[in-house]
Amino acid sequence: MAWNMKDYPTSMKNMKQLERKKAIDIANALLADGYPYDRAIPIAMSQAEKWYANASEKEKREFVKEDNPSKNDQHDVNERSAKLINANEVVKHTDNGWAVMTEGAKKPSEIFDTKKEAVAAAKGIAKNKRSCVKEYRKDGSLID
Repeated sequence: MAWNMKDYPTSMKNMKQLERKKAIDIANALLADGYPYDRAIPIAMSQAEKWYANASEKEKREFVKEDNPSKNDQHDVNERSAKLINANEVVKHTDNGWAVMTEGAKKPSEIFDTKKEAVAAAKGIAKNKRSCVKEYRKDGSLID
């Protein structure tokens, strides 16, 4: 069952409209890849929230224009969702503290005062996405 802006899971009803549209797009791609409904929905919602927080205004405007991205270019949507879902979580030091971000993202999802808090949060995210955590030292070198 493919969802759209008129027919979507009730758990998405309180999302911002553009965020919901992105979540529907990601969820449809996950379902097409064989994910079960109970896994696709929370993953899609989480990734859509991150996308909305990190997307530029230009990206948001372009996404608004798309009628139903899942239908227009299924291969590209599946590829983008796979990148979001399988991307590693990175913990690295910034001027503001310890940042947790998806590998390749422009902005961190969260910043913590301690590395211990950041690593715990990153591990939780990575577990949900079935990915792993890349942990960096304060000097920027990767911990193996």
